Amino acid sequence: MEFFPCFLSVVFVVRNQSEAIQEVLSDTASVISLVVSDYELIVVDNASDDNSIPTFRGLVGENGIANLQVYALTKEVDTDTASWVGLENALGDFVAVIDPLIDDIKFLPKMLEQAVGGADVVFANNEQKPVQSLAYRTANIVFHSVYNWLNGIHLAKDAPQYRILSKRVINFILQHSQPAMTYRYLPATAGFARAYLTYSATPKATHLKPLGESIDRGMRLLVSTTRTPMRLVTSLSLFGAITNLVYCVYVLAVGVFKADVAPGWISVSLQQSGMFFLISLVLLVLGEYILNMASLTNEGPLYHVGQEFTSIRMTRRERLNIEEVVTKPFEKGTQTTERDS
Repeated sequence: MEFFPCFLSVVFVVRNQSEAIQEVLSDTASVISLVVSDYELIVVDNASDDNSIPTFRGLVGENGIANLQVYALTKEVDTDTASWVGLENALGDFVAVIDPLIDDIKFLPKMLEQAVGGADVVFANNEQKPVQSLAYRTANIVFHSVYNWLNGIHLAKDAPQYRILSKRVINFILQHSQPAMTYRYLPATAGFARAYLTYSATPKATHLKPLGESIDRGMRLLVSTTRTPMRLVTSLSLFGAITNLVYCVYVLAVGVFKADVAPGWISVSLQQSGMFFLISLVLLVLGEYILNMASLTNEGPLYHVGQEFTSIRMTRRERLNIEEVVTKPFEKGTQTTERDS
């Protein structure tokens, strides 16, 4: 097994896993302590309601597990937000995010090899998935299809949860106003060097995800990462404004060229079409304003440097070299002066 002289942080998001967490952390420490020079284990407890807190207090004690940090949340949040809690507190050169119920910890050295080799982001996809309900699987397929159509990325395939990020990627995500939201997809779309690995391991346990919470999270992810829904609203508003304007012209033409028009039809039609024209126009302006404000709020920095290379030889430094020159003494002894070469 290859050894890497780097600092690795490993983030776990757990909930109600007090009975198995000690074994998970011990197994992780035994694996990564052999391949890195230094490491830390970060556990984010997602508001567990079992015996997790006393267990963690014992694990961080004098006879507990080394290099362990525990962050206990006061209320349950989604997995991406909980993962970001560990990521923004990690100190390592590389940070791995692991779901102990699904991901295989023994595959971590192969991922780290890719990261040390130059990949800023390393994704690992387990071919064996935990069993979920039929409704959840159907909603999951629909969401990923729609997201792929709107953004050109399939989150399950192109940005799986099991990943290693370099510090450069984490610092870039930190520059966004909603890092916990952008963390899910940004490493796969920001232009960093990426590596994709696959493996096959049986999940340790089946964790049925609530369908309602997953749908809510998916809708927030869609709205916050693409302008398409709001752009559809503004397009419909523009279409409505143009249609009502054309209808106004049609009503006026009927009034001019036709004599047998029902009394009051022209005035009522003009009133209704004019009102809907104004409403559509207001929605169009409001939608564009919301799009502009959302772009100012959600967008990150104007640019980011993915990689940087510097020449080993610098002529500027050669011109600035200093050499000692011995001059003749004025009286006794010798005197040295320095000058630029």
